[in-house]
Amino acid sequence: MQMYMVFVGIFILSLLLVGLVKHYAAEMGLIDVPNERSTHRNHTPRGAGIGFYLAIALVLPIFYFDVILSYASTCIAVLLVFIVGLLDDHRDTSPNTKFLIIIVSTVLLYFDNIVIDHLGVFFGFELSLGWFALPFTIFAVVGFTNAMNLIDGLDGLAATVSMVILGSFFVVGYTYDDLFMMMMSGAFISALLGFLVFNWHPASIFMGDSGSLTLGFVISLLAIKSLAYLPTVSILFIAAIPILDTLVVMMRRKIKARSMFSADRCHIHHILRHFFAEDTRNTVLFLGVFQAIYSLTGLQLEKHMDEGFLLILFLLNGILMYMFLAAMIKRQKRNC
Repeated sequence: MQMYMVFVGIFILSLLLVGLVKHYAAEMGLIDVPNERSTHRNHTPRGAGIGFYLAIALVLPIFYFDVILSYASTCIAVLLVFIVGLLDDHRDTSPNTKFLIIIVSTVLLYFDNIVIDHLGVFFGFELSLGWFALPFTIFAVVGFTNAMNLIDGLDGLAATVSMVILGSFFVVGYTYDDLFMMMMSGAFISALLGFLVFNWHPASIFMGDSGSLTLGFVISLLAIKSLAYLPTVSILFIAAIPILDTLVVMMRRKIKARSMFSADRCHIHHILRHFFAEDTRNTVLFLGVFQAIYSLTGLQLEKHMDEGFLLILFLLNGILMYMFLAAMIKRQKRNC
C-alpha cells in the first residue's frame, strides 16, 4: 500500500511542478519554436521533463533511500542524462555532447551490473558477449534513447507509449519481486500521468529532451534489468514501436541514399496522423494500443527458450511495417 501512496504523491507533485515549469517557461528560456517538421504552429513551453523528473527525484529518496543507495551509480547516470537534456531544452546542445553523456551514463550502469552480457539461445547456439558486453550495451542504450527522442513528435505520444512500456516492466518487477523495477517504472508512470494532463492534445507544454532522453534511458536500463527474467527478443516486442519506427525510417533513408540521421516528417506517427485526417488523439490512441499488443506479446515469452524463430518473427514485423508504411507514403505522395 505504501508504494501506491508514493505513486499518488509523485503524480500530484508532477502535476504541480509541470504547471510551474509551464508558467515560468518563457523566463527560463524554455520555449519551443515551430519549424517545418512541427505539427504545432504556436510557440509552446517545453522542458516539462524538469517537472516530472524532479517529482520522482524529490519523493523516492524519502521512502526508498536504501534502494536508491544500492543503485547509486544508476541514479547518477539518470541524473546526468536529465541534465544534458535540460541543457538542450534551454540552449540546443550538440548531438555529440548528448551521445557522450549517454555513453558515460551507460558505463555507470555497468558498475551496478546493469549490462547486456548474454543474448540468449538462437537455433541452438548460445550467444554470450564476453568482453563485447559493455560496447554492445552502449550501442543498445544510445540507440533506444535516441529512438525514444525521435518518437516524441505528437502531443501525448511519447508519454503514452512510454507508460505502456513501463507498465510492462512494472508487471515484470511485480512478478519476480524486483523492488527496483517496480519503484522506477511505477514512479515514471505516475509522473507521466501528471504531465499528460498538460500534454494531451492540444498540448500546452512539451516534455523536451529533459523528458524524452531521460525516459529513453530509464526504459533502456529497465529493459536490461528485465533480461534476468525474460528472453532478449521479448524486450524487442515490449518496446516495439520506438524500435521499429527508428529501424524503418533509417532503412528507408539508406535505400534513398540519404543520411540515416537526417530529419523528415516520415515517422510512423506523421504517416498515421495523415491517415487519421490529422486527428492527433486518434493517432496517439492507435499507437498506444498497438504498443500494448506488442508488449503483451513480449510478456508471454519465457526465459531459456530458443529465440531464433522469435527474432525472425520480429524482423518480419519490421519488414511488414516497412511495406505498409511505404504504401501509405506513396498514397500520401510524401517525399520520404
